Amino acid sequence: MADVGEISLAALAGGEMELVAEAISAVENGEVDSAAASAIEGLVTQLPAHARQRIGITGSPGVGKSTLTGVLIKEFRNQGRKVGVLAVDPSSVISGGALLGDRIRMHEHYRDSKVFIRSMSARGHLGGLAQATPLASKVLTLAGYSPVIVETVGVGQSEVEVMHHVDTTLLVLSPGAGDDIQSAKAGIMEAADIFVINKSDRDLAGAQKLRQEIIRSQEISHRSDGWVAPVVIVSALERSGISELLDALTGHQQFCARITS
Repeated sequence: MADVGEISLAALAGGEMELVAEAISAVENGEVDSAAASAIEGLVTQLPAHARQRIGITGSPGVGKSTLTGVLIKEFRNQGRKVGVLAVDPSSVISGGALLGDRIRMHEHYRDSKVFIRSMSARGHLGGLAQATPLASKVLTLAGYSPVIVETVGVGQSEVEVMHHVDTTLLVLSPGAGDDIQSAKAGIMEAADIFVINKSDRDLAGAQKLRQEIIRSQEISHRSDGWVAPVVIVSALERSGISELLDALTGHQQFCARITS
């Protein structure tokens, strides 16, 4: 069987955290050949859907992506699930490495042996992800982490790469952040499977107004697969609206299962 660096895929599937970390480092350093990458893809594809869920969390800087990620980690852990997180940070101008801001903000989960959090440097890669992120997410899936949450760098309208590497894309917005829904005819607005309006504790009226704007935009532009993205108002800080978000995630997962069966 192909190896990831010096780690066998069989050993990786055992889920030992140190081996997982070494495997992801090998991915980031370009030490995984095409045969190993294909083997990982094949093994992940054979897993049942519930064992290979990947969730993308994207949106502009400052909308609370990391706080929301931390809340979702806790919710999934309460369900007894192992959770993997790949948090893509802007590159350090000095070292080229990730700034580790997301890992610091998720510190309450750091000692949980069933949570794997890795900050990855974008290293100038466009689209909100690091070049190694897609394969790294599959490594985590093979190691038994489901869901794997991929949190992007703050992105703009054209940076939609995450949607091609996850099952469900959450677009996080906040009221009063200058999100121009009417002009967003393409790009990241169309990539969203679920819209999450965060920070409602600061401006509930603004959140409700933004929700109506998004709903109206969806009435004008329909998706080819027939999915109508739910618009969920939450406060990650106060943990309100999270049960509705979990329901929306379940609903989209069930929708994907139906259209692929």
